[in-house]
Amino acid sequence: MATSAGEGKRARGKAYLSIAGVVGLAALGLWYDPPWLYDWLKVLHIVAVISWMVGLFYLPRLFVYHADAETGSEPSETFVVMERRLIKVIMNPAMMVSWVVGLWLAWSGFAFLGVWLWVKIAAVIGLTVFHVFLSRAARRFASGSNHMSARQWRMANEIPTVLMILVIIMVIIKPFS
Repeated sequence: MATSAGEGKRARGKAYLSIAGVVGLAALGLWYDPPWLYDWLKVLHIVAVISWMVGLFYLPRLFVYHADAETGSEPSETFVVMERRLIKVIMNPAMMVSWVVGLWLAWSGFAFLGVWLWVKIAAVIGLTVFHVFLSRAARRFASGSNHMSARQWRMANEIPTVLMILVIIMVIIKPFS
């Protein structure tokens, strides 16, 4: 059973309210700076990054199937709704939380020092560029003007994997330190 536009709007509203609550709590935490804050922000950052990465992996996979669906058909319209909700309710909020908390952690924990950190930030910028590319592609699919084949979307699906591996190497191994 398909969900209504109103249900989708309510879900998005709840997601944004949750984000506002988290940001508000983070602001209070920054103000008081309790000793446990840094570890809890790392937890929040990891959860947000995982959520964002799930979207970056899943959306191109949806595009693989969407590219094979006939424009304007019922499956195509279902993909449009799925893609839009994935971007607005999961990916965009998760990306924003990842960036805000990640920059705070980089400043607080490392004072933005270390080549490994800058390589990580560059890879995260790459993930953000890919996110924007996917968002624009979703709008093209919604308007019926996709220009990439299912095979091309399968290949594009490897981009976040490579960038994610680079980020993990920078965080765990910390080369160049």
